[in-house]
Amino acid sequence: MIFDAARTAALELLSPPFRAVFIKTLGLTVLALVALWFGLTSLVEWLALPWLQALLPGMPSWAGWLGGIIAAIALAFGTALLVAPVTAVIAGLFLDDVAEVVERTDYPGDPIGRAMPALRSLVLAIKFLGVVILGNIVALLLLLVPGINIAAFFVVNGYLLGREFFEFAAMRFRGEDEARALRRQYAGTVFVAGLVIAAFLAVPLLNLVTPLFAAAMMVHLHKAISAREAARRSRS
Repeated sequence: MIFDAARTAALELLSPPFRAVFIKTLGLTVLALVALWFGLTSLVEWLALPWLQALLPGMPSWAGWLGGIIAAIALAFGTALLVAPVTAVIAGLFLDDVAEVVERTDYPGDPIGRAMPALRSLVLAIKFLGVVILGNIVALLLLLVPGINIAAFFVVNGYLLGREFFEFAAMRFRGEDEARALRRQYAGTVFVAGLVIAAFLAVPLLNLVTPLFAAAMMVHLHKAISAREAARRSRS
C-alpha cells in the first residue's frame, strides 16, 4: 500500500499537470531567491561594510575589494542554503493543486476534496518549514549520541513529515479531529510513509519537489486507507 502510493506519486511528478505546478513553484522560488539576494546584499552593504571600515580605518584599498569578494561568496553560500527551505514554503502553497490533480486523474468516480483556505495553506507551508528545521535540529543533536548517526534524521523527519502530510490529505475529506484520529489509528503505516518522504528529502534536487511528492503520495495513501475502512465497516 505504501510503496504503491510512493511509486505512483513519483511517476506522476513527470506528468504534464504536475510539471505545471512544479514550474510555478520553481519560478516563484527563483523570484524569492533573487529578492533575498538583493536584500542580503543591501544588508551587508548597510551594516557590515561600514562596521569593517570603522574597525580598520587604515586598511588598504585592496582590502575593501577582498572583503567584497568574501562577502559575495558568503552571500552565495547562504542563498544556496535557502533554496530548499524557500522551495518548501512556496510549494506548500500548491499542495491543494497537487491533491486535486491526483483525485481527478486517479479517482474520477470519487468526490473532489475541499481545498484549504489560502491562509491555512500558508500556515501549512510555514509549518512544513518548521517541521523540517526542527526535525533537522533534533536529528543533529541525536547525531552526537554514539550509535544513532544518520538514523536520527530519518526517524525524526519520518514521524513529523508523515504526520503533517497525512493529516493534510485526510482533512480534504474529514474534520481535523477525525483526520488526527485516523492518523493515530494507522500510526505505523503513516510513519513508514514518512520515512519514504524523508528519504526523498535527503536527495539533492529531489528535495526541491519533496512537498509535491509528499502531498501526492499521502492522497493515494489516504484513499487506500479509506477504502480499507469502508470495506471493514461493510463486513461488520
